[in-house]
Amino acid sequence: MNDSTHTVKLPELLSPAGNFEKLKAALLYGADAVYLAGTRFGMRSAADNFTDEELVEAVRYTHEKGKRLYLTLNTMPHGYEYPALREFLSHIRDFGIDAVIVADLGVLATVKELLPDMEVHISTQASIVSPEAARAYASLGAKRLVLARELTLTEIRAIRDGLDPSVDLEAFIHGSMCVSYSGRCMLSHNLTGRDANRGACTQPCRWVYTVTEEKRPESPFPVEQNELGTFIMSSKDMCTVEILPSLIEAGIDSFKIEGRMKSAYYTAVVTNAYRLAMDAYGHDPSGYRFDPALYRELESVSHREYCTGFYLDSPMDAAQLTALNGYIREKAYFATALSEKELPLPKGLEVQTKEGRLYPFIQRNKLSVGDSAELISPGRIGQPCTVTELYDADGTPIPTAPHPSMHFFTRLPFDVNPGDILRAGE
Repeated sequence: MNDSTHTVKLPELLSPAGNFEKLKAALLYGADAVYLAGTRFGMRSAADNFTDEELVEAVRYTHEKGKRLYLTLNTMPHGYEYPALREFLSHIRDFGIDAVIVADLGVLATVKELLPDMEVHISTQASIVSPEAARAYASLGAKRLVLARELTLTEIRAIRDGLDPSVDLEAFIHGSMCVSYSGRCMLSHNLTGRDANRGACTQPCRWVYTVTEEKRPESPFPVEQNELGTFIMSSKDMCTVEILPSLIEAGIDSFKIEGRMKSAYYTAVVTNAYRLAMDAYGHDPSGYRFDPALYRELESVSHREYCTGFYLDSPMDAAQLTALNGYIREKAYFATALSEKELPLPKGLEVQTKEGRLYPFIQRNKLSVGDSAELISPGRIGQPCTVTELYDADGTPIPTAPHPSMHFFTRLPFDVNPGDILRAGE
């Protein structure tokens, strides 16, 4: 979404796409690129992910929008998995994927062998924390390095200064963090048999733990970090929207949002907030002032306590463990606007009145006449309104839209475009 009026080169905004709905939301709300997984060899096996047929369609759709698509191949496969990996790489050779993201040296070598023209990005799982490591991966043919989350801004600047400018640096700016170093954890595998390094983490770091005395197992003691509860391993979520100028000035080429397993609402709102902040800075760097409304937008999505990661504080100085168990839940996602081609306006309804215009929607969660709501649009934060009228797909007045995916109409006092989101208001 960068345009000629920008006075600085902005980083790429890279958003997660756990399925096709989330991919469309990311691109509509301002992502320059998306990252996703096929059905194998990605680190989020619990996400919906993309079949081979869906992957071809996703590439086509993304390129039609003038954006880029990266495929994650960032697991650490064992030797017996390499025949399947080679088969998969050969199969996707002509899909048009813009780059693959790898974490394992064996995978890197296999990609270079079978797909010699493929752009390769090194995953954060590789734990790149020094100019020396960055140069080593670049010498192996990597075009982009996704830095470890554990780096400070000072360390990132040192890596940028010590690296050929043709090699991109990518860093996470928002989303879940891991108590283990760059996500390289064996706890899930040891406790549940599901290997985090092969995409199947059960997040045992978020569980509640107790201590028992050998002769009194019936009397467990909670492991308390403070008076609020048991949070010895559960990390806060990263939110850097307030420090974006510092990240841009550190020389990061791509800003990555975590969250392939989050909702389409999460993808849209988070992408939109960072797009707004980045474009505002790009238009006037010297006069840029952070808009607190963008932080409120990011508070509307499902998240744990926020922090700025380790960019301002090293892990040794601030472990960034949460003091609250569980998620701060996102606002209710009421509905997504449709086009009138998808849901034609029925005859007999007064389309335009002084109160506003009727628009078609598809329901995501129950809403009723009288509900306070907000409309989210690409490039705009939530606009408050009240649901004053509801009609079913046939134009019959209804008091509520209770059924998942039902089509309905409601009247709103501002312009609405397909893909706009109606969510709960204050």
